[in-house]
Amino acid sequence: MSIEYNIIGTGSSGNCVIIESKIVIDAGVSFKSVEPYYKQFKLVLLTHEHTDHFNRSTIRRLASERPTLRFGAGAWMVPKLIEANVPKKNIDVYEPDKTYKYKDIEIVPFKLQHNVPNMGYKLHLPSGKAVYATDTCSLDCVEAFNYDLYMIEANYEDEEIQERIRAKEKAGEYAYEYIAMLNHLSKAKCDKWVYENAGPNSEYVYMHQHKERGVS
Repeated sequence: MSIEYNIIGTGSSGNCVIIESKIVIDAGVSFKSVEPYYKQFKLVLLTHEHTDHFNRSTIRRLASERPTLRFGAGAWMVPKLIEANVPKKNIDVYEPDKTYKYKDIEIVPFKLQHNVPNMGYKLHLPSGKAVYATDTCSLDCVEAFNYDLYMIEANYEDEEIQERIRAKEKAGEYAYEYIAMLNHLSKAKCDKWVYENAGPNSEYVYMHQHKERGVS
């Protein structure tokens, strides 16, 4: 048995992942992108407020089209959800490292280091265990041993980003890569963390890989 997932978008142009057809992590894409799938959604998990993870019009449309749809997030996202016309009664406010049960699944949120409050998620499903974490500079305080699926940010290669910084500084250009290094996880850190946590049959997927046009 394996966990079914569908990556609608990942990266600075928009983030959205559908797990087992019914759980959505982030909605930073257009409604059109999720329209073929949204009628099966049961729970939308939000990580943070950046627009590539939180598309207000998509959230508003989901809340309108699916009046019973639940939205789970940290307290910092509640005002954003209410502004997007999500009914307060449909919002589940999570505290880090607590377990939240929905029938046959469990959600365990955990805090991530970013330039705004941010959260990752562990999902315990009938088909296995998955963990999702993007937009963070470190996973040092997070443990997820022998999970079936790891969806972890691998934003940049250390050597490549240093080369870009040197080239931009030589040309007198601003190097936003310094900001990326402060707020995003390198492939080397991702690989190290996955190696320390994964089991022999674990699957892993690189998420939120850097594009030269910018990061958020």
